[in-house]
Amino acid sequence: MIETRHWSEAVEAIRGAAGRTLVLGGGSNVVIGDAGFDGTVVLLRGEGVEEVGGGLVRVQAGHVWDEFAAWTVANGCSGVECLSGIPGSAGATPIQNVGAYGQEVAQTIAAVKVWDREVDEIRDWSPAECGFAYRRSVFKHSDRYLVLSVDFRLEASGVSQPVAYAELAKRLGVDVGERVPLGLAREAVLELRRGKGMVLDEADHDTWSAGSFFTNPLIDAHAFHEVAERAGGEPPHWPAGEGTVKVSAAWLIGAAGFAKGYERGNVGLSTKHTLALTNRGGATAGELLALADEVADKVEADFGVRLHPEPVMVL
Repeated sequence: MIETRHWSEAVEAIRGAAGRTLVLGGGSNVVIGDAGFDGTVVLLRGEGVEEVGGGLVRVQAGHVWDEFAAWTVANGCSGVECLSGIPGSAGATPIQNVGAYGQEVAQTIAAVKVWDREVDEIRDWSPAECGFAYRRSVFKHSDRYLVLSVDFRLEASGVSQPVAYAELAKRLGVDVGERVPLGLAREAVLELRRGKGMVLDEADHDTWSAGSFFTNPLIDAHAFHEVAERAGGEPPHWPAGEGTVKVSAAWLIGAAGFAKGYERGNVGLSTKHTLALTNRGGATAGELLALADEVADKVEADFGVRLHPEPVMVL
């Protein structure tokens, strides 16, 4: 294992490594198999936030994401306040196109500094080159690219971006589309996340997870009609563009008969949030993946929709 304090050290460590390499920031969105990883693990620990002018703020890949979210609120930079409380590093956010409570990083990313291992080139990538989509980018599931830093274009403002998520608006006591002080938006998001076991707490087993384990499925109109017909009513859903609909994975899981707190040996669903698959103590990766298969198989059998994992699998 090699711990690096600057992106240049990470590049050199990977160049000099023999065999496979695994780059980890916080590791909060990764499931590693019980056999471990046969190769060199490179830990990104380089931190730093820099205002580079023109509304751009540059954050190093190893910087703790929630510390950056807190920095933006404290410094009157509006744009990622609703992404507060998400664990992991800043460099992971473009890989996953991290999103929550009506915001996703693709809305504010201006550039991503990337090392392309295949051609040994470091350059800034535009958002279009990154290929952002729902919980996806060209970087995901690829060992070719290493994210070194991320530039965000944020608004100099003490108020949030228009609140776009109904649950958050309700918690804040405002209408969707209204803006609130940045600090209020951050605290409301943190409260909502805590209520779902999505803020890390060593004493709370519901937070012993990789966050939401499944993405909300994107399906076409025909598939959505079939789901609604099988369910006896329309599930929670949102338009996703290009004739597709995003359906609530949590709702599908519950409708397939899995209640909050469902357990299978040493693993189980969170008692607060059915999308989180949790370690109840002493669990193996094999047990976790068996539970994931059980849930996905039942949802597919009941509704004809296959749920897909959100974490990166290193198996």
